[in-house]
Amino acid sequence: MKWAFIYTLDDLNQPERRDTIGSLVSIGVRKIDDAPAIARQLVAEGVELIELCGGFGGAGLGAVVAAVNGQVPVGAVFYGVDASNGLRRLFGKEGA
Repeated sequence: MKWAFIYTLDDLNQPERRDTIGSLVSIGVRKIDDAPAIARQLVAEGVELIELCGGFGGAGLGAVVAAVNGQVPVGAVFYGVDASNGLRRLFGKEGA
């Protein structure tokens, strides 16, 4: 099975990144709004499943699901409330 993981890049000045590891195609996008077009392209290339990083949230997931129009399953990583303190530490939003 060929599958893909789409994630957001840390640096918006970086170009889109694409890596293939076995049957996994990993794509780093500058912004979440880029993902629907990338997802359509991946489906055209034969990807059978798409997974999104936790940074996409519900709206980003919805946009990608709509973009592929049911052709492949789309899932996303989500963090439970127990991870919130660690995520704030990682992304510099202490006290937010």
